[in-house]
Amino acid sequence: MNGSQSWPIVIIAGSLTVVGGLAIAAQDRYTVSVPNGLAFSEFKGYEDWPAVSVSHTEGAIAVILANPVMIEAYKSGIPENGKPFPDGSKIAKVHWKPEKSTEAPGPTTIPGAQQNVDFIEKDSKRFADSGGWGYAAFIYDAKSDEFTPATVDDQPPQENDAKCGFACHTIVSAKDYIFTAYGKR
Repeated sequence: MNGSQSWPIVIIAGSLTVVGGLAIAAQDRYTVSVPNGLAFSEFKGYEDWPAVSVSHTEGAIAVILANPVMIEAYKSGIPENGKPFPDGSKIAKVHWKPEKSTEAPGPTTIPGAQQNVDFIEKDSKRFADSGGWGYAAFIYDAKSDEFTPATVDDQPPQENDAKCGFACHTIVSAKDYIFTAYGKR
């Protein structure tokens, strides 16, 4: 093979290296985890889960999503029927900064910049000391397009383990520690 014949191979190899590097960079979120607890990778595909509900505070708009295990539990009447959610139930709560729409008629608030994502997973053996639930909050940085575990300096403050949300959720212990009801459709 002479020098002119090797250029296409060099170009293809270089292109594959760049594409491969982008693919690895896109997967970085799935390597992040809360110390001694939940990993982002345990919630792969959460973006496509059905919506349970939405919420809005002064500082955030959120959509609460649940995996199929949790959706089926909701549909069966849990937690209103007094039964606990089954192991394998998972919730993702995605928060955005509220923003006024410049296009919709009337005063309409829409999601702006993403702020963070929170995860909750039911595993009664793994998280026995926190009501059977593990919690994680990951802060989103738009500049780097990366997530990092929330800390005590974030709002709300998060300890650095899978029990970070348990203290807040104890006020709904009668609902198996879950605030969000499944909205009528």
